[in-house]
Amino acid sequence: MLVLKNITKVYSEGENRVEALKGIDLSFGDSEFAAILGPSGCGKTTLLNIIGGLDQYTTGDLIIRGKSTKEFREHDWDTYRNHSVGFVFQSYNLIPHQTALANVELALTLSGVSREERRRRAVEALEKVGLGDQLKKKPNQMSGGQMQRVAIARALVNDPEVLLADEPTGALDSETSVQVMEILREISRDRLVIMVTHNPELADAYATRIIRLLDGRVTSDSAASSETQEEGKAGNLETPKTSMSFLTALNLSLNNLLTKKGRTILTAFAGSIGIIGIALILSLSNGVNLYIERVERDTLSSYPLEIRESTVDMTDTLTGLMDLSEGEKKTREEGKVYTGSRMTNLLSAWMNGITENDMTSFKAWLDKPETGIEQYVSGIQYEYDTPLTLYRIDQEKPLQVNPSTAMEATGVMDMVNMAGMSSGIQSTMLNTTMRRLNVFTPLLDNEQLLQSQYTVLAGRMPQSMDETVIILNSRNELSDYALYTLGLKDQAELPGMYQRLMRGEPIRSEELEFTYEELMGLRFRLLVNTDVFEKKGSLWTDRSGDAEYLKAKLEEAPEIRVVGILRPSAGAIATSAAGGIGYRRELMDFMLEKVN
Repeated sequence: MLVLKNITKVYSEGENRVEALKGIDLSFGDSEFAAILGPSGCGKTTLLNIIGGLDQYTTGDLIIRGKSTKEFREHDWDTYRNHSVGFVFQSYNLIPHQTALANVELALTLSGVSREERRRRAVEALEKVGLGDQLKKKPNQMSGGQMQRVAIARALVNDPEVLLADEPTGALDSETSVQVMEILREISRDRLVIMVTHNPELADAYATRIIRLLDGRVTSDSAASSETQEEGKAGNLETPKTSMSFLTALNLSLNNLLTKKGRTILTAFAGSIGIIGIALILSLSNGVNLYIERVERDTLSSYPLEIRESTVDMTDTLTGLMDLSEGEKKTREEGKVYTGSRMTNLLSAWMNGITENDMTSFKAWLDKPETGIEQYVSGIQYEYDTPLTLYRIDQEKPLQVNPSTAMEATGVMDMVNMAGMSSGIQSTMLNTTMRRLNVFTPLLDNEQLLQSQYTVLAGRMPQSMDETVIILNSRNELSDYALYTLGLKDQAELPGMYQRLMRGEPIRSEELEFTYEELMGLRFRLLVNTDVFEKKGSLWTDRSGDAEYLKAKLEEAPEIRVVGILRPSAGAIATSAAGGIGYRRELMDFMLEKVN
């Protein structure tokens, strides 16, 4: 059955080596009751653990039914322990909250046995050790002898070929010890029983074989081993693999959870605190990151990165103004005054600071899908020198609302033109400023960003090129500048107001109120810039000053309508368009196509 050939076991801890077994040679038959005796520390329990596969030998070989275990892997030892060996421990190792029947059944859960079969075999095993009437009792309701018999029943329920008992009577009184020994002797009639004990009297009375150990060696063996017995009887070691069905595992887990309700509740409560804490930290971190991203997105959409056709580098200009230029170092004599080159350097810096950018190539690059620029931007807008010219024609005289004529109505632009601000870099800066004063502004193409930045108070978002929206501020206001531009306030008031301001007289703006319906009733006409020219013979004539001609053209022009009123959302950090009227990019594209 079992053959141990020159088995050694060495425990190492750092440089310390302890030899627990020093060359054990033993063989066991199929059915005998062997008792291993010896003083504490002689290697009895180590030998028992090696036979049971709980510990691995250092050198030598353990032969089971003629098969060497030198090449055994972990799952081979698992199968051997589960199907071929039963263990009886001195401390019983019973699960305190399970009944005697459940403790014995537990040994069958890894064997793939059905629930009904487990119950039947567990009852038989308990009846065999005389506990047929104690099935529902828990360990704390039983005596020491009864608990040891439950442990024996658990060891026998898998019908093992080898039963290993480590001090099975060590914690029992004399009478109970005799009862346990009687059971073990009865078991040894049809299987191998190997027992470790300190009690030589019980061993002499019940064991069929006495093996004595001292300092890791066998000093005596009452059964002389023949050559045939030593080799053991060859047999088939193939056994079913260890397995447990998912349903069995689920039932065991549920049973354990329900048995210790207080512990389960406390564990679940403590675990939930940890999980909730981690979830809160992750949600807070994620929320902060999303908030930072939203601040970045909203802020950059309000203060975008701008690239213009002409770039002015003011560094050298400011250096020249402050006379900080190092220039060429020259020796100057005391008592004389020399001329510097501040004016020359300033003019040179002014002209050299202007850089022309290739906007055509840059736009072509931005429009290529393969650049992947979309993942880094909220939207891309283009401004053109060609103005978007819009009129209101529902009045006695057509009113140009874009570009705004409000500043011209005050007379300020006449003074600017008289000051010579109409050419060169001054003109570029002036045109940029005037574009910023336009009430009509393009909306970003990013629909998601617009939805997050604005609340729709009436109507809806624009969906086509002929639709616009009125954008109010957070107080539901439109500036008086926008009202003058749109003709909702009379521009004829502006010159008088400007003159009074020039004289230092205070002025007061009249407060007006409008309903959403009134504002959504506004209609505009798009005048294509080339339509103001009329061909006569071989010449093109500018007819923009002809009111009748202009009115006729506007009657035929595409109509632009207001379809919604927006206000910045309560949670918006910033918005991509200021108060006024927002239009879709398609409107500018349509006009440029007509011009071309």
